[in-house]
Amino acid sequence: MKSVLLEEKRTIIKHWIDLTVDTYPPESGSFLRNQKDQFANPVGAAIAQGAEALFDWVIGDSQEYGPVVVRRLDDIVRIRAVQQFSASNAVAFVFLLKKSIRDGIPKQFLKDPDRFGELLKIESRIDSLALTAFDMYMKCREKLFEMRAMEIRNRTSRILERACNKYGAPHEW
Repeated sequence: MKSVLLEEKRTIIKHWIDLTVDTYPPESGSFLRNQKDQFANPVGAAIAQGAEALFDWVIGDSQEYGPVVVRRLDDIVRIRAVQQFSASNAVAFVFLLKKSIRDGIPKQFLKDPDRFGELLKIESRIDSLALTAFDMYMKCREKLFEMRAMEIRNRTSRILERACNKYGAPHEW
């Protein structure tokens, strides 16, 4: 199974990227797909770089996430957390790898019990990756809410301070 996935790697990854980009609105998807400059299109670059690293981990032998896998997954999840995707939509791109792999391998592999068992192991690794992506998403969202709360607190404090200075009220609140 691994040798077939390696042979079809480019096709599978391209299909996965296309499916991921399709989760964006059409005008954004068009930009992400067509703009190749990583500075003009950091989202597209993060998806492309992440897809390759994540694919390599999924079909590899290591059970541990290496620093490259963590960074690439985090890059994509952070972007999707800031873009206001719901939790399920933010991590759905990970599950799209299952479809890309199934679409990219010969259909007779699905009928061979040994190869199907290998595919299930790979899909289990994808599930593990999705759970990690969900945890990352939740941490990002928590951080965003903390930042927003701090901003509101600071803004409110400044407004109260100005009001106290203008109207001579005490600064104790």
